[in-house]
Amino acid sequence: MARERKPVEREKRGWAGKPIPPDLYEKLKPLARQMRQEPTQAENKLWQYLRKERIGGYKFRRQHPVGRFIVDFYCSEAQLVIEVDGPTHQYTSDEDFVRQTYLESLGLRVARFTNTAIKKDMAHVLERIEAVIQAPPPDIPEDFGVG
Repeated sequence: MARERKPVEREKRGWAGKPIPPDLYEKLKPLARQMRQEPTQAENKLWQYLRKERIGGYKFRRQHPVGRFIVDFYCSEAQLVIEVDGPTHQYTSDEDFVRQTYLESLGLRVARFTNTAIKKDMAHVLERIEAVIQAPPPDIPEDFGVG
């Protein structure tokens, strides 16, 4: 007997189904769409391996809103964000640290790869992604960020 499916809510959703404030979503949505239409060479190459559940059956989204950020790739099931860093990368190392700390505070794992690594050693990049997916998620204290 087929499983009965519940209707899907069409509320604006970000990471792990958590709502994004509507005003922020309306600003991020066109930016994410534009970024999906104009990927860097490295992002496009990595996407060819991530799309259609090619890595362990996991579904990835590209240029996906997570909180106040748009991440390069996101897998909700693995709670994994993949960031591609290169010359067109818009953040300084301090801003990357703040962004990564924020994402990790949500219980997400963040894997970063340079354009060069993706272009020259894709096998290693894919091995690292698979290792991160298979590793247990980090423990986040229940009171993290409170106070």
